Amino acid sequence: MTDTPTDTTETGGRRRRGGRRERPTGPVGPQQVPWRLYKRPMEPTRVVSDDELESIHLASLEVLRDTGMDFLHPKALEMWAEAGAAIDGERVRFDPELITELISSVPSEFTMHAPDPAHDFVIGGDNVAFTAVASAPNYMDRRGGRRTGNREDYRTLLKLTQSLNILHSHAGYPVEPVDLHPSIRHLEATRDILTLTNKAVNVYSLGAQRNLDCLEMVRIVRGLSEDEIDTHPIVHSVINVSSPLRLDIPMSEGIIQYSSRNQPIILTPFTLAGAMAPVTVAGAVVQQNAEALAGIAFTQLVRRGAPVMYGGFTSNVDMQSGSPAFGTPEFMQSAMLGGQLARRYGIPYRSSNVCAANAIDTQAGYESVFSLWGAIMGGANLVFHGAGWMEGGLHSSPEKMVIDADLLSMVGTFLQPLIVDDATRAVDAIAEVGPGGHHFGTQHTQDRYRDAFYKPMISDWRNFETWDEAGRPTSYDHAERRAEELLGTYEAPALDDAVRAELDDFVDRRIAEGGVETDF
Repeated sequence: MTDTPTDTTETGGRRRRGGRRERPTGPVGPQQVPWRLYKRPMEPTRVVSDDELESIHLASLEVLRDTGMDFLHPKALEMWAEAGAAIDGERVRFDPELITELISSVPSEFTMHAPDPAHDFVIGGDNVAFTAVASAPNYMDRRGGRRTGNREDYRTLLKLTQSLNILHSHAGYPVEPVDLHPSIRHLEATRDILTLTNKAVNVYSLGAQRNLDCLEMVRIVRGLSEDEIDTHPIVHSVINVSSPLRLDIPMSEGIIQYSSRNQPIILTPFTLAGAMAPVTVAGAVVQQNAEALAGIAFTQLVRRGAPVMYGGFTSNVDMQSGSPAFGTPEFMQSAMLGGQLARRYGIPYRSSNVCAANAIDTQAGYESVFSLWGAIMGGANLVFHGAGWMEGGLHSSPEKMVIDADLLSMVGTFLQPLIVDDATRAVDAIAEVGPGGHHFGTQHTQDRYRDAFYKPMISDWRNFETWDEAGRPTSYDHAERRAEELLGTYEAPALDDAVRAELDDFVDRRIAEGGVETDF
């Protein structure tokens, strides 16, 4: 795609109109990669030996046996007591055999069903999928600056998620639409997801009625009967442990509600080394693993064979300020170690593309690349927050979403199997050119040049002279324009009129009933 130049005046190499900096002209880049499913063709990275990995596993079981973990939900305590765990108030202590026996029933793969079956994908095995950013309280774009999340910006990010082919799923609300009252927010926000997009849905576990409402809304759009829900994973939900070693009532309720209906749980401790977990990577991952195993085991206590993912989200903090750090070497090590543990148990693995940068700058780029490398080479099946995450999760950005989509597309190209055969070894082409020639004009090159290499959406590979003539556009310039292009060509997916009417009837009725109770 290209932009149409407008009437402008030149000032200092930048285009301006009425005193305001205009976006420089020049090609944004070719079309994005098509929608496709990805598999990892190489072995994930092992960061510790088998003996060291086993020692971490055993240490985690020791923590669960001797220290235990708090479950705040009364129903969860009843279920653990019936299963034979030791209960002391809200503290649950587990025999190692109980944990290992329960987690043995977790499926190694499952299909995630999207509202549009064309966007279904498999989680587990060698499969790799990417989600958009989620849960940011603030939104920031280049024109309007940083602001509290609202429904308009929320819808903007939904449209980008739909438009970016590299993204397979939502991860929740890409920014929190704070202007929707909490009593009805889940109804309106989920309706927006289901009418503006048709990709796989993540829902928040924030109380039983919200869980039931969201499941019903997705069921309507997918066109399933009530009984078919149990055989079609149509929503996934992140369950965060309140580290250290505590699973609260809303999170436990999410497991009870969704695992009982065979809906995938992404069990993710949020362990920051030096704050909510030991300061060493090994110690932090021991605690992460203990929390993950207890939560995963609980999903199987609710329903044997219910799909669940092992979520790794261990990073470190700045020990001077206490602020979370992401995209660090420690984050990479823990991501890879978490993946090694998940593979030991045969459980699908989730990691993340995250950074702590406040602005779209060099830090945002290298931290995201480090995070992605830890996730991909750590064996992640689902890369959460794949596009748009900034500021340690405190704001989301449309420009960063486009930049991250480019990174993910590069990862996707990297994941394509490397073909080695007579044609690709190109011995005849090498002989044809011989010493001192070039390959631009050979038939071997001409047959392949259009699809020879990945073509980025925003990277600028022009030489300095043509780049300067174009107004010296930066990657931020390209990302801003690319986001506007995608939004300008966005079209809402088709939704059957009868399905839309049924969805609206349900949502409008629940809103008229007041939604869910809140404290304000």
